[in-house]
Amino acid sequence: MKNWKKVFEDGSPVRAEIVKSVLEDCGIQAVILNKKESVYQIHGQFEVMVPLTEALRAINIVKNEISF
Repeated sequence: MKNWKKVFEDGSPVRAEIVKSVLEDCGIQAVILNKKESVYQIHGQFEVMVPLTEALRAINIVKNEISF
């Protein structure tokens, strides 16, 4: 994931999907990385990643336009 930056992380896959959807609606390519431990799914996070060139714009969208 070189040249990509994490702009959001949460333990909820639903919240990560919402953030990804909002970013994509704004024309920003986004992917979700599942960092949950694979067997028990207790520890870890879901991370939303965007290209470095879109990171600042994506962070502003996450901070200012998305609330849970």
